[in-house]
Amino acid sequence: MPRGTSGAVRARKVRRLRTATKGYRAAHSKLTRIMIFAVTRAGINSYRDRRLKKRDFRSLWITRITAACRARGMSYSRFMAGLRKLSIGLNRKMLSELAITDAAAFDKLVAMTANAAKA
Repeated sequence: MPRGTSGAVRARKVRRLRTATKGYRAAHSKLTRIMIFAVTRAGINSYRDRRLKKRDFRSLWITRITAACRARGMSYSRFMAGLRKLSIGLNRKMLSELAITDAAAFDKLVAMTANAAKA
């Protein structure tokens, strides 16, 4: 069976590709075969990077919490262990926000966890 190049289905497929590659540079937005490759690679990269973004943000939050804890004379691991002991369910994102925006509240948390670590 011959390959169709000018039918309605083919035209729809190319139109969808052109929409997906709008804004890409050079042949990546002009030539059909290269557009297919560009869209495939873009999908692969975006799938992978959605997971990498979560990893990157978590490490950023941990770095911020570590810096805030060190400034108050405590290590990150002892701080987190103290929070776990006290059953304080704040996630790392909220803890880093507290460390940045509300230093007084973070000081109280550090004091509470220091007491929990000693006990």
